Amino acid sequence: MILRYSFIMKHFYVFIALCLFASCASFNIDDELSFAQVDPFMKILPESSFFSPYNSPPVVAAGEHATFQFAIRSGKQIEGLSTSVSSWENADGAKLTDTKIGYVGYVRVGRQTPDRAKDASTSLSLFYPDPIIEKASCDIKRDVSQSIWITVAVPHDAKPGDYIGQVKLSGTIAGHSFEIQEEMKLKVYPVVLETPSLWVTNWVFTSPEKMKIFNGGVDVEPYSDKYWELIGELAQKMKDCYQNVVMISPLEHVVFNENKGIYSFDYTQFDKMVRLLKDAGVLKMIEGGHIATREGDWGSQFATFVPEMIDGKKELKLHKMSSDTAKSFYSQFIPNLVQHLKENKWFDSYSQHIADEPISSNITTYIEIANFVKSLAPDIKIIEACHSHDLENTLDIWVPQLNFYKDGYDFYTERQKKGDQVWFYTCLAPQGDYANRFIEQALIKTRLIHWINYRYGATGYLHWGFNYWPTGDPYYETTSSNIESGNVLPGGDSWIVYPDNGKLYGSVRLDAMRDGIADYTLLQMLERKNPELAKELCRQVVFHWTLYDTEGDHFRLIRSQILEALSE
Repeated sequence: MILRYSFIMKHFYVFIALCLFASCASFNIDDELSFAQVDPFMKILPESSFFSPYNSPPVVAAGEHATFQFAIRSGKQIEGLSTSVSSWENADGAKLTDTKIGYVGYVRVGRQTPDRAKDASTSLSLFYPDPIIEKASCDIKRDVSQSIWITVAVPHDAKPGDYIGQVKLSGTIAGHSFEIQEEMKLKVYPVVLETPSLWVTNWVFTSPEKMKIFNGGVDVEPYSDKYWELIGELAQKMKDCYQNVVMISPLEHVVFNENKGIYSFDYTQFDKMVRLLKDAGVLKMIEGGHIATREGDWGSQFATFVPEMIDGKKELKLHKMSSDTAKSFYSQFIPNLVQHLKENKWFDSYSQHIADEPISSNITTYIEIANFVKSLAPDIKIIEACHSHDLENTLDIWVPQLNFYKDGYDFYTERQKKGDQVWFYTCLAPQGDYANRFIEQALIKTRLIHWINYRYGATGYLHWGFNYWPTGDPYYETTSSNIESGNVLPGGDSWIVYPDNGKLYGSVRLDAMRDGIADYTLLQMLERKNPELAKELCRQVVFHWTLYDTEGDHFRLIRSQILEALSE
């Protein structure tokens, strides 16, 4: 009996050893995962399983960014996936060393954009790629595709030529370690990108609620060391995407004291904000925050904010411009603000908002407030996102919504001839086939926003939502709905950056905007050299307001032609 047991156990152990050997011998990385370089314009959804062959090296000017995207997917969980990139080197030994690696996260778009573009992506899971999460490694669930986003910042003094680098991935699948290497190529043309002149503003929110979300749920005391640290993080991300206009509200950052109708003003925190942003290289224009808002619904009249101390705290209360309270405050504040701006040599780069998006029903009270401000400061520039043409001799910087810009294009061209500036903005509208920055939209369309700037001569772009995060998880649901009207804020409208305990992550859409601003700048450079060619190449991408050639290879061909022409 003992001998028989021994015989059985001996053969059992041999069987187990053979099974383990067979398992090890049969492990083939090519059978276990899919890995491919894919078009950076492609949105890899969690359920994506086929990746079109792609091997088109980026072509860039010195000073631009080159982007690579890789997709990885496995039927088993991948643990500890890490990615590294060697330094880039050309045939002459010149190197590029500033490379960032991120894993593109998924966020939920639970409400479809009501008027969807014909080429919008549709995710059956409702999850879409957006945040670029910069961390050392990640785990990937089985049967979920993961995008790896690699960005090479090409310095302005980079030597032209063809560069080669290596990307290396390593991790573990079912207890088996693996390593993948692949060659990458990019071309730097003998062209140096100039500092972008396009005015760009994405409104940044620094209220205690938003700063708490930014800080991982921990309160941030206004103007504390932590507060300024977080402002610095926001400034760096704005600079990375060529933003050069920042909305700063004097009503928020100036300390007001009132005694028997006489006001005094302390600009300490306002000045610190301006200087920090200027030192960060992100502030070429100060966009003064709104001094008025609607008294009620969308069609209601405008009233001004007046600061009042209530229980030891400053609150902004609404008063009609015709009231003695509003007149008393603004007749003191506006001249004092102008004097302070001039003393610091900031006035020439300052523009003032009155109230957001005036329409025909409240245009009269808008003009009343604007005229009062102009009577106190005739040279102050007024900027506004607007829906109405009835603001001649009131606005200096017109910012119509893109569809209204289209409808009133002849009018806005005439305003430019008379010396006004014309920008445009997008928000939850326009929808349909207009370029915007919605998460569902084809990524190339976000880049083409700034080709529209060039095509139609708009010298600036405004968007209201840089970091208007919800009180919930900004990595989960990205849409919201107005309970009263039913209006949907599409995914991507309210924010384009993501918080992580004091860190700030960009997104694939923010990178697309950045590259579109670079494209605008290259077209401007080409226009000085060959204006007809610049206009024609732009036309071959943006045919008109809602018709674009969004095929990636065609777009890259046009870009190459721009760089070739600038190299001659």
